[in-house]
Amino acid sequence: MAQEPNEQQLLETLRLVAPGTPLREGLDSILRGRTGALIVVEDGPEVAAMIDGGFRLDAEFHPSSLYELAKMDGAIVLSRDGRRIVRANAHLNPDPSTPSTETGIRHRTAERVARQTGALVIAISARRNVISIYRGNLRYLSRDLAYLLTVANQAVQTLERARASLDQSLASLAVLEFEDLVVVGDVAQVLQKFHSTLRVARELDRYVAELGEEGRLIAMQRERLASGVEEESLLCLKDYCRASTDEACRNLHEELKGCSRETIADRAQMARLMGFGASLGALETPVSPRGYRLLRRIPRLPMAIIENLIERYRTLPQILAATIEELDSVAGIGETRARAIHQGLARLRETFQRGRESEAPAEL
Repeated sequence: MAQEPNEQQLLETLRLVAPGTPLREGLDSILRGRTGALIVVEDGPEVAAMIDGGFRLDAEFHPSSLYELAKMDGAIVLSRDGRRIVRANAHLNPDPSTPSTETGIRHRTAERVARQTGALVIAISARRNVISIYRGNLRYLSRDLAYLLTVANQAVQTLERARASLDQSLASLAVLEFEDLVVVGDVAQVLQKFHSTLRVARELDRYVAELGEEGRLIAMQRERLASGVEEESLLCLKDYCRASTDEACRNLHEELKGCSRETIADRAQMARLMGFGASLGALETPVSPRGYRLLRRIPRLPMAIIENLIERYRTLPQILAATIEELDSVAGIGETRARAIHQGLARLRETFQRGRESEAPAEL
């Protein structure tokens, strides 16, 4: 039995059938012709064992050929990369005990073949004029281009708001970090916003993949709005998690991606995942940053140097208290770089403090 496709497999599948691809051109021709079709994009032994009848072609793929072959009742089998038409008018015999939620013969066969082999299987309904995509346990309905553009633009607007809210929270956290006044609840709130932003970005990835050539502008907006969020989220975990090793923080970062919205929205649960317990009292626990996130903002400061600094001083407040001469004594840091670190942190502190003052309401 095939396993559940992961997010990357889904994106690859959507890109294969996206507007602008040869396969999608053929599918659209079938839709316009209202002939219906059953197409398997896999020619491995598992699929071959299910085939009965039809005829072997082994011909180069052309959208017009796909349309003409779809006029016959049987399935069309393509190579795994979709570049060759392997067989046409084939009868597929999947295991009838494989569960299926579909009612039509064509769609039920498509779902069972996909579940049994993990192959990409496409069913086009002649009556409903809809493209149904199956892969493993995945079932996905390809949607109208105009609708996709509408929801993708709405997702871009949502991502803009999420990024603005995240940036504001990060600025507030930075001020607290410079003053060494951070509590676990502050970090939990920022992590919530990181992963809310990343969730919207992943949703937008699906739209971009499904839109194909029509989604280039959406892709550029997504790249601009989500730039750096993944890295900074990981650095925030390295700053505050009890288990501070790179591997532990990366594992937690991946775990948070798979958490439900309810878990992400619960600050106590976020505190527990960071290693501080799940009680409400844990949210008020004072915690000092190690300094990864803010040090990374200093231009041309390699991560190896940041690691050396944190290994020596342990926390950002200790790094801030160090003199240029003391910074100079850290491995890999000369006087010039020590001065750049000292001045860079001072500039960051001033920038974030000035930003907080500009947001404060004016006195009457």
